[in-house]
Amino acid sequence: MKKETSWDKVADWYDELLEESPDSFQAKVILPNLLRILNIKAQKSEQGESLLKIIDIACGQGYFSRALASAGAKVTGADISSELIAKAKERSPKEISFHVASADKLNFAQNNSFDATLIILSLQNMENISGVFSESARVLKPKGKLVIVLNHPAFRIPQRSSWEWDSQKGKQYRRIESYLKEYKIEIDMNPGEKDKTKKQKTLSFHRPLQSYIQALHKAGLAVTSLEEWVSHKKSQKGPRSAEEDRIRKEIPMFLMLEAVKI
Repeated sequence: MKKETSWDKVADWYDELLEESPDSFQAKVILPNLLRILNIKAQKSEQGESLLKIIDIACGQGYFSRALASAGAKVTGADISSELIAKAKERSPKEISFHVASADKLNFAQNNSFDATLIILSLQNMENISGVFSESARVLKPKGKLVIVLNHPAFRIPQRSSWEWDSQKGKQYRRIESYLKEYKIEIDMNPGEKDKTKKQKTLSFHRPLQSYIQALHKAGLAVTSLEEWVSHKKSQKGPRSAEEDRIRKEIPMFLMLEAVKI
């Protein structure tokens, strides 16, 4: 019997969000930075063949898998949602191999077989991060790298953070109500949907940065780089637009962690 996940239920919505939104964070912020970090074109043989084997963990419908393959990498994608993997196969060239698999049980992948593993905007939806990191370490070659992109855990805390406006100072700021405490919470995946029968939710897990670092260390992965990425968006013209644009460049939206297999 097929095991359905919360992401199966929102597969169509998520597919449309990424594929039909040219101004998305994925397209304008995350992908350009991933291409820079992975430096795929510089890692080719004398015959022009890619030397970089990547596994895109929690690949969804294959948005990043296809982009990285187009840049020249040898890509394998994995996701727990069979619906999203089906869409990935429909949209992608046959050279990309896709598998239905949990991030903490990549049974199809051999030990020490990949140069890089990616977990992009999905780790916050995973409960067993220790298992996820251990599996990533297992499939990585020695000195292979794991690249993680998260909604910034210090500033983007589900239902515990928000933008606020100081009318006296004319300043916008980020309100943080909690940070160190770990918790899980249901997230509305399509907040604009007014029909309650079509509402879909999934779980998100908040963890402070130290929890990720400690779990990586335990799995034999050493953090070698950390970057904080801001939104590319701009506010429409109005009395607060200049301040909104200023603070948007001061409070990062995404956190990138790069860890190497020791």
